[in-house]
Amino acid sequence: MTSATPKARARSSEHELVRTIRLAAAGDHHAWDDLVEEFGAMVWAIARAHRLGDADAADVFQATWAKCLERLNQIRDPARIGAWLATTARRECLHVLRVSRRQGLWADELPEFESPAMTAHDALALAVRDEALWRGFSRLRSSDQSLLRLLVADPPMTYQEIAAALDMPIGSIGPTRARALDRLRHELELGGELSLISD
Repeated sequence: MTSATPKARARSSEHELVRTIRLAAAGDHHAWDDLVEEFGAMVWAIARAHRLGDADAADVFQATWAKCLERLNQIRDPARIGAWLATTARRECLHVLRVSRRQGLWADELPEFESPAMTAHDALALAVRDEALWRGFSRLRSSDQSLLRLLVADPPMTYQEIAAALDMPIGSIGPTRARALDRLRHELELGGELSLISD
């Protein structure tokens, strides 16, 4: 188990997933590693959606997987382990937030885009666009930020996992996403930054 940011991996079929969980529960270390590799990025994304810094996100990651290891034999529906992990990670995030009472965004997590084929002018335009987008994003309510972060997680999270991570009904994710994007567009318009994004 590692606290480094996990790499994305394509999701297994339900049959493969159930088999992996059963093998991991029986003590197969390779199966356990496969499980962590498959869902690790999702757990990390949930920690980031709760605006945790590196150390706190690593604590959530470790605590979530420790609980999974302890209770692997007790999971009633192995095919739903993604939702179970999402719920567990959310609870761990809330615990960390209650203890540390941290607030605000972490600037060190803004994405960096680099391309050897990109000209200096293109790189500058991209940096200006990204900075404008993140300024608008940072003005959104925290619930909008959390949802939008999970919706662009890599690998993609299912609506079931997002609902578990944010403790919201699955049916409200789509409408809430639409309203969050409308609010983001409004914030960009208010800041005079929309033209930087759409150009």
